[in-house]
Amino acid sequence: MEAIALDHLSFSYDGENPVLKNLSLTIPKGSYTAIVGHNGSGKSTLAKLIIGLLEPGAGQIKVLGQTLSDENLSQVRDHVGIVFQNPDNQFIGSTVADDIAFGLENHCVPTEDMQAMIEESAAKVGMSAYLDAEPTNLSGGQKQRVAIAGILAMAPDIIIFDESTSMLDPQGKASVNAQIRKLNQEKNITILSITHDMEEASQAEQVVVLDQGEVAAVGRPEDVFMNEELMSRLRLELPFALKAAKAFQKAGLNVSPVLSTEALVEELCPSK
Repeated sequence: MEAIALDHLSFSYDGENPVLKNLSLTIPKGSYTAIVGHNGSGKSTLAKLIIGLLEPGAGQIKVLGQTLSDENLSQVRDHVGIVFQNPDNQFIGSTVADDIAFGLENHCVPTEDMQAMIEESAAKVGMSAYLDAEPTNLSGGQKQRVAIAGILAMAPDIIIFDESTSMLDPQGKASVNAQIRKLNQEKNITILSITHDMEEASQAEQVVVLDQGEVAAVGRPEDVFMNEELMSRLRLELPFALKAAKAFQKAGLNVSPVLSTEALVEELCPSK
């Protein structure tokens, strides 16, 4: 079963200028898929359509085999969590702990089980010391960590991250990305990551490239990012490791094109 299946999906905010054009795409259950593309390519609009915040002008959306409709929207949302780019859009509780607990309460988690789940999810994003803090007093990056913790606590079947690490520092981003991979690998949670960060995208199993509301490419990160014609035509940045490897090649070093920093270090300094 596909986690998400989009069939000839189209959408326009004004009824004239299409943001998505006849888009068809499948996200396999249990996969980690990254969606990349420039601003205006339709990435965030696609996320909002999948969770029913917007209604498609044409086409069909299936989530875990169910065709999305007004009748089953609430039921489908029980299986899908989303972390938006702006964390202020997601705050409900008066404290960090209350905010993380909100989703658990909606899922009827027993009160006696909540505290451990709240503490565990807060620890995963480095916010254990802020459980009694008011969300409005947090920095932008801290707010984003809390929003992510709230979704991690519920562990839905599908999690959509909509530029959700954009406000984090490199260390925080690495920590959250490690948790995302862990959820995918250990819990078999389907991850859909909408991102401008090619380092994040290179860690996915599948990369989808959107361009002006259409799918320009779908494939493994190594196939998509090493397609020089595609990357140049769409003016997309290469992952740092691949960019560095190409620079080393131009300098005359025998370095293979790689996507991760670890692989690049191994190319430059092979372990015995």
